[in-house]
Amino acid sequence: MFKKSARAKFREQKQQHRSNHLRSLFTRNHPKSVISEQFRTLRTNLQFAPNEVDLQTIAVTSTNKGEGKSVTAINLATVFAQQGKQVLLVDSDLRNPSIHHNLRIDNRLGLSNLLVGDYDVVQVVRDVKTSNLDILTCGPIPPNPSELLGSQAMTELMEKAKASYDLIIFDTPPVLAVTDPQILANRVDGVLFVVRSKVTDKKSATRAKELLKQADANILGAVLNDYNHKNKDYYYYNYG
Repeated sequence: MFKKSARAKFREQKQQHRSNHLRSLFTRNHPKSVISEQFRTLRTNLQFAPNEVDLQTIAVTSTNKGEGKSVTAINLATVFAQQGKQVLLVDSDLRNPSIHHNLRIDNRLGLSNLLVGDYDVVQVVRDVKTSNLDILTCGPIPPNPSELLGSQAMTELMEKAKASYDLIIFDTPPVLAVTDPQILANRVDGVLFVVRSKVTDKKSATRAKELLKQADANILGAVLNDYNHKNKDYYYYNYG
C-alpha cells in the first residue's frame, strides 16, 4: 500500500469541504428536493405550533456535537427567508463556531465584537446570496462566552434585532457540553432540539431535555437528523 500524497490528501479535504458546504445550503441549491420539502414542513409546523407568544427568536441546539444543529439552523433560516421573512441567523456558539465555515464567509468580526462594544450591528452583519437572510457570525472566540451571552449587551442586541427582523435563529452549543444553551434558552421564544439517528442515545437526550426544562425553556419539538428511510434519497431530516 502506498501512502497518499500531500496533494491527494489536499484534494480529498477540498472535496469534503465543498460537499459539506453544498449540504449546508441544500434548501438553496436544491429547493425542489425531498430534503428541502422536509425543511418547509418543519417551517410550517413551527408556524402553526400552539404557543403563547409569537416565535420571533428560536434557539437551535442538540445533545452533543456532530448531531447536525448548525446545518439545521442554516437551512431553517433559509426556508423562512425564501418565504419572504426577514431573517437573521446568529452563530452564538462562542466556543466552537461553524456557521462561517459552512457558509464560507468571513469571521473576523461577529457577535463577540458586538457584545464587548467594539462595533455596531451594521458593521458586522453579513448578507449571503439568499434574499432576506443576514448572518451574524461568532467573531473572535472570547475568554468568557457564558458571561457575554448572559450580559445586558446580549439582551439589548436581541431587542434591537427584533425591531429589524421577523425571525432571529440562534445556533447554540450542545446542551451537555456547556451551560451556554441554558443561558439563551429562557431568553428566546422557543428551542428546537436536534437529535441524530443512531448517534444520539436516549439517556443523553433525556438529560439534555431536563437541563433545558430547568432553564424554563419552551421546547418546540425535535428534528430527527440522518434518518435512513427506505428511499435512499429521503435520508436527512424528519420532524416530530
